[in-house]
Amino acid sequence: MSSEELSALDAARIAVAALLLEGVRYVVVAPGSRSAPMAYALAEADAAGRVELLVRIDERDAGFTALGLGLATGAPAAVLTTSGTAVGNLLPAVMEANHAAVPLVVISADRPEELRGTGANQTTAQLDLFGEHVRFAADVPAGSDPRRAVETALSAATGAFEDTPPGPVQLNLAFRDPLVPAPGDGLPPESGRRVYRAPRGPLALDFPPASAGLPERRTVVLAGHDAGPVAEAFARAHGVPLLAEPSSNARFGPNAVGPYRIVLDAFGPDSAQPIERVVLFGRPTLSRPVSALLARADVPSALYQPVPVAWYEPGRRTELPLDNLGDLADFAGRGSAAWLDAWLLAGAAAQHAVDVVLAGPGVGAGAGAATGAAAGTAAAGPAATGPAVGALVWEHTRGQLVLGSSNGIRDVDLAGAPAPEPAAVVFANRGLSGIDGTLATATGIALAGGQETTVLLGDVTFLHDAGGLLLGAGEQEPHLRIVVLNDAGGAIFGLLEHGEVEAAGRYGTAVERLFGTPHSVDLGALAAAYGVAHRSVSTTAELAAALAEPWSGRSIIEVHTDRRGLRELHVRIRSAVASAVAGVLASQ
Repeated sequence: MSSEELSALDAARIAVAALLLEGVRYVVVAPGSRSAPMAYALAEADAAGRVELLVRIDERDAGFTALGLGLATGAPAAVLTTSGTAVGNLLPAVMEANHAAVPLVVISADRPEELRGTGANQTTAQLDLFGEHVRFAADVPAGSDPRRAVETALSAATGAFEDTPPGPVQLNLAFRDPLVPAPGDGLPPESGRRVYRAPRGPLALDFPPASAGLPERRTVVLAGHDAGPVAEAFARAHGVPLLAEPSSNARFGPNAVGPYRIVLDAFGPDSAQPIERVVLFGRPTLSRPVSALLARADVPSALYQPVPVAWYEPGRRTELPLDNLGDLADFAGRGSAAWLDAWLLAGAAAQHAVDVVLAGPGVGAGAGAATGAAAGTAAAGPAATGPAVGALVWEHTRGQLVLGSSNGIRDVDLAGAPAPEPAAVVFANRGLSGIDGTLATATGIALAGGQETTVLLGDVTFLHDAGGLLLGAGEQEPHLRIVVLNDAGGAIFGLLEHGEVEAAGRYGTAVERLFGTPHSVDLGALAAAYGVAHRSVSTTAELAAALAEPWSGRSIIEVHTDRRGLRELHVRIRSAVASAVAGVLASQ
């Protein structure tokens, strides 16, 4: 090492100081040797109360935990790994952060230049590993000052660059031996711990009523993922119906329509009151009826986009992008009283129809399912079904709610009744809608939010991230309630075209094996292995009682259901809603 070269630990201390100066307050560390200088420097900052340090042995879960911390706070969170395959395990979280515009800082430790390309252990090309999924990547040579790279990376991560949304960045820091502190080094005296918490939940906004000079139009407001309460306020001010996905954080208020994706059929091009215009907030991800509406060439649509977004490339969508609410108001016009009343009456009738169907016999009733989920008794209430579970979780959750991909978020979208005011801040990994890392993401959200957090997910999603339950000794435990809809496999494919293939019988058991992925995992035993409280329910009454009970630390509610007949249940729901809505609209 030359006299001008920084030692590994000195370079790491400079990097940590720069990260904290640029707003990083949480760092998730996965153990490793090459990353040791950063780990020791972070331990020093942690002892001084300058950073919240979390440790995870699984790099994939470390990445998703950092993602959750960033989602909850809106501030950049960092994840530190050693070299080699450890870095590659971060790719799923980096991809999600890219498409969801989450400021995630990847700190990958690396060998010095003289060891690269020599066959040195755990050495590979790390700098461009994430390709276009990061906003910025820098290779910091061993012994050099990392400050400039850190400053540039954090600017890119937080969206400070013009026309660039927030997103993930990579700092590839090379370190040369020695990787441990000098003999005289040690942790500073413990100081008062600073606890960094996310701001509390979505607030309803007030807009002035739309100008009477605006033309009357049969407009609807679509609130996709991450739309925010501005979508609700806009719909209310303009007197138009609000069709809001659960993770929009706009699914509340007097204009919100619950089962909107089924009600849309009643306002199609051949109806008495066809939709004329669509105003889109956020990213729509959940339903084909919404996608079909946005694809209609005869219905102009506009997208409210005040800042750059990461979920689509400019020019690749058909909506007219508008960056201010005045232009959006001119496009939307205002709804007539008859237009809004028609939607609200139809929505109320549809919600009632859904509730009635779900209060009746459940999926596979009387079929004698092995789990016992199908045989709800009169005393215990009807057997639980996915939509019923979604409705109950939506109704009972306060604080923060995390919705797993696959059927869980769609069940809430179908059956969750909008409330007058928002009851919880809702999160979901809808950047790429993957099921990986859901438990780790929810853990990060719960820790950063500092309040009770519920996560709803399916059994396959749960098993995909079972490692997310692992917390090392002494690690902070989140206040997290985990509701697992266990139907012994993947039910979502049965609701898609694959269900028709299976019903036709032309592929024998291939559809069940390849898409249903049946299993017989004992989730109670798995929970016990990780030291997490567990209880099992199978009826809506049992679930409602479990959701009403207080809890501390982590708790799993396993809801046994039967996916046989789920496709038929959705047919019954659609039929009941169509009949109810038709009756209401005919009486107007």
